[in-house]
Amino acid sequence: MNGCVHLDATPLTPVPGDFQAVCSDCLAVGGSWVHLRRCLTCNRISCCDSSPARHASAHALVSGHPVATSAEPGEDWRWCYFDGVGT
Repeated sequence: MNGCVHLDATPLTPVPGDFQAVCSDCLAVGGSWVHLRRCLTCNRISCCDSSPARHASAHALVSGHPVATSAEPGEDWRWCYFDGVGT
């Protein structure tokens, strides 16, 4: 479909009912974020690469969960951190 096996294997799923629009990693260290991303493997919410700590990228690297989506209202794209491509 788009040349990325991770995106092809990871569909966009609905936001879970217990969704909280915060980066808990940033909160833990008193940091801030620009935008939030949701891991499509485990639903973890983390800050984007425009944020100082880039927790979503760090989560992908440590967890091995390659695909995230925006946690921002009205956005429905996906991004593969492993291949650097999106939909």
